Amino acid sequence: MTTVSLTDVASYLPGKPVPAEFYTEYPGAEDKLRNHPMFKVPPSRHHVAADETNADMIERAVQPLIERHGGAEIRAVDVLLVHSQLPDLPFVGAGTEVARRLGLNPEWLVDVANAGCASFVYMVKMARQILTTTDAKTALICNAQSAAGQCFTQSEVRKLAQAAIPGDGCGVAFVTTSAQSPVLDVETRHIGEYAGDMTVAVEDGRKYWEPGESQLRIGFTDASVAKVLARGNRLVPEVVMDLCRRLGVASTDIDVLITNQPNRTFLRNWREALQLPAERHLNTFDEYGNLFGAAIPITLDRAIGSRQVEDGDLMVLGGFAHAGDFAGAVAVRWHGGRD
Repeated sequence: MTTVSLTDVASYLPGKPVPAEFYTEYPGAEDKLRNHPMFKVPPSRHHVAADETNADMIERAVQPLIERHGGAEIRAVDVLLVHSQLPDLPFVGAGTEVARRLGLNPEWLVDVANAGCASFVYMVKMARQILTTTDAKTALICNAQSAAGQCFTQSEVRKLAQAAIPGDGCGVAFVTTSAQSPVLDVETRHIGEYAGDMTVAVEDGRKYWEPGESQLRIGFTDASVAKVLARGNRLVPEVVMDLCRRLGVASTDIDVLITNQPNRTFLRNWREALQLPAERHLNTFDEYGNLFGAAIPITLDRAIGSRQVEDGDLMVLGGFAHAGDFAGAVAVRWHGGRD
């Protein structure tokens, strides 16, 4: 079987860090959920500029890959997979615009609309499947998150506890048919019974595309928050453990765990369930907040750049999406490194 490697990652963060006070000291800021485990505020995050798009961020994130691997190598990718947490335009994904800007002509181009905060894992699985069953040799995976500086800074939404948690950014990965840093296995599951539990709300009851004055927000209730906490606490350790069993290793053998990062409670509960010390479960929550689907590649890029990932490490990347309708984990034997 063809070996597929997660060869390299890169990332981009927009603008200057935005402090927590941007939300907590905003007039009329809501206090009732501030101390809830789901909404404890990170000290910092980044926001896209008013005119900055997902395609802009992806273009900037890919530049380090071009510098390290050469423009010709990146332009020749056979597969382009793109996930945008908040699409720039209705009807149109960001993939074709990314291809135009980077000069790509991929045989496979997919804008991935599902898998949310764990979409990086899902796209690695998709890339691996395509690269092992076709003539394709290379893939570019892109995760862009731009909702924080757009949806969550609206005047009324900004008052809510939910608004202070997200941050914006973009992470990308170069996947190749090589044995450099092999993808060992991937575990994913789509959980249809939880579909639809992730909702958005507008106070006047209109559909989100209809004209009106109310502002779009995530439809959190006390009951929905409790469900998400319970499911999230269970799903990520389950998929990681199932992956480890297939690999014939214990969860304690994981050298580096990187997950999505909705809040500190999930991060603590996941590493405790997997019996891993905090120094092996890497995150950037305090610096960048909840980056949704971009969290895994951005945190991985930062970890590699700061040499927190060493040659030969067993690395597991995992997470869950929305209210629990998807969960996945991928194992990689890392042999990357940078000069």
